[in-house]
Amino acid sequence: MTSIELFVISALRAIVEVALLALLGQGVLALLAGARRASNPVYRLFQIITQPVMKGVRFITPKAILDKHIPFAAFFLLFWIWILLAYAKRSLCQIEGLVC
Repeated sequence: MTSIELFVISALRAIVEVALLALLGQGVLALLAGARRASNPVYRLFQIITQPVMKGVRFITPKAILDKHIPFAAFFLLFWIWILLAYAKRSLCQIEGLVC
């Protein structure tokens, strides 16, 4: 049973890592491209990848938070989810006596 739990935690952690890196890449590209970022195909790819995260964060945050702050909130939320999943994986490995 442990291998299934480890697989699920590792898969979730990988998905969160991809979203985090896409948000980071989108932010760096926004700084480099400036106002022309909307026509950049790589930036549009990052938008497609991060769109579900942005919509989820917009749904759970109060309306008082401006839309331009949603990427920051999404990044920090994903970062803490990533830390939580790392802790869960470490705890599961210690309970089962595995070297992970």
